[in-house]
Amino acid sequence: CIGPALMLAAVGAVFGQAASNHDRSVTAFKQIAQVMRSPRCMNCHTMTEFPRQGDDGRRHDQTVTRGEGGLGTAPMQCAACHRDANSPDGYVPGAPEWHLAPLSMSWEQARGDKDLCNGLLDKQRNGNREAKGIVVHMLNDALVQWAWAPGRGRTPPSISQEDFHGLLRLWESTGAVCPASN
Repeated sequence: CIGPALMLAAVGAVFGQAASNHDRSVTAFKQIAQVMRSPRCMNCHTMTEFPRQGDDGRRHDQTVTRGEGGLGTAPMQCAACHRDANSPDGYVPGAPEWHLAPLSMSWEQARGDKDLCNGLLDKQRNGNREAKGIVVHMLNDALVQWAWAPGRGRTPPSISQEDFHGLLRLWESTGAVCPASN
């Protein structure tokens, strides 16, 4: 996996010049989308009434359901098993305030990068956030950061946490542009 600086330099070479902010922003988002589509994100950004688990995105064991606020239903609320950190053996994942993303932020229905980006920027779906607020959320939320230390048997995203953070900042600073097509 190449770092964002090298990847963006390559984009400029393709266009025969330094890439425009528009092109840099679109290219950065396409890399961000790879992380958003990883099982670490998709398992909780599901359109189902239950969380998914594992690298295969299977239905959560114990027939856990979404419940109010994405916290599960009694007696199988998320906090019954998921603590502030992964279990010592790494089998049970954990991070502070473990929960499912709101249904409005499901990414399963996105047909491509354009749909994914537009949904992410849709204030009616994203908690009324501007692009900068989305970046702040993704840089600081403990559940997002957990993706790079997911515990035993779970694969982290293919892009490093440091590169992901850089791509987020680049995407926002160059206009938070969405791809023109899926």
